[in-house]
Amino acid sequence: MTRLPEEVHSNKAFGWAAKDSSGVLSPFNFFTRHEIVGEVTEIGCKVQKFKVGDRVGVGCMVGSCHSCDNCMNNLENYCPKMIFTYGTKYYDGAVTHGGYSNIMVVNEHFAVSIPENLPLDATAPLLCAGITVYSPLRFYGLDKPGLRVGVVGLGGLGHLAVKFAKAMGTNVTVISTSPSKQKEALENLGADSFLVSRDQDQLQAAIGTLDGIIDTVSAQHPLLPLLGLLKSNGKLVILGIPGKPFELQVFPLIQGRKLLGGSMIGGMKETQEMIDFAAEHNIKTDIEVIAMDYVNTAMDRLLKGDVKYRFVIDIGNTLRPSS
Repeated sequence: MTRLPEEVHSNKAFGWAAKDSSGVLSPFNFFTRHEIVGEVTEIGCKVQKFKVGDRVGVGCMVGSCHSCDNCMNNLENYCPKMIFTYGTKYYDGAVTHGGYSNIMVVNEHFAVSIPENLPLDATAPLLCAGITVYSPLRFYGLDKPGLRVGVVGLGGLGHLAVKFAKAMGTNVTVISTSPSKQKEALENLGADSFLVSRDQDQLQAAIGTLDGIIDTVSAQHPLLPLLGLLKSNGKLVILGIPGKPFELQVFPLIQGRKLLGGSMIGGMKETQEMIDFAAEHNIKTDIEVIAMDYVNTAMDRLLKGDVKYRFVIDIGNTLRPSS
């Protein structure tokens, strides 16, 4: 890959692997090789944001057109020419390969600064999962103290949604199919209440009580009960991508002027804002650090949903250079 004057040469410490919030292995997540953190070892002659030794992170994207409406409004993540950190042609025609390597070269615009009080390993997943839940909380106005916010699914995305929403001052209800996750939600993550989505009595008692819901589940699931939990003018935000299209009745949206929306990662400005917010409120991903040669075992464990909530690969200390 041709190095540009604005690019940063980073020695990488950590990559990641994950399961989605349904508890099912997501090969897309595992092999994408984004959410990368490390230290700057070299900078191009025009780099202004960073210096050698700085702690930096790279998320899901490493390029965009810089000229469309989205880019001009700090929404590079919605740029039609956005370049993913993996599997996309870079400006010079080379294919991006993501984070499973000792070093990485990236344009400074697409790197974020990691504050000193955030551990690199637990910060890496924030660069995708963290911004994926932070962005809709902000955009849809579900970040106001006193609001009642539901979080569907308590996986990699869901546990961070609880942490960010609580730090914003909201009252958080975790909604899950698994009663066994109640203790984790209430005692370990600090949620205010817990609903078992298969318990009709619990759902009936909670009708019309939530201002908004962040739905992190990628498995197929009904939306109608979730819409019923919303107050008038409530917002249901979809973050997961089920394998089949949702079936949705329109009348529940009309009755109560409710909103069904979606969201993905944020732009670079918002991603830095999220990292700074996490540093201020001591928000870290719940992780298990593994060595590179543990990846196959991690894959087996992912298939069983045996991780809370992210595997993070210690690339800097365990990736052996090729002979």
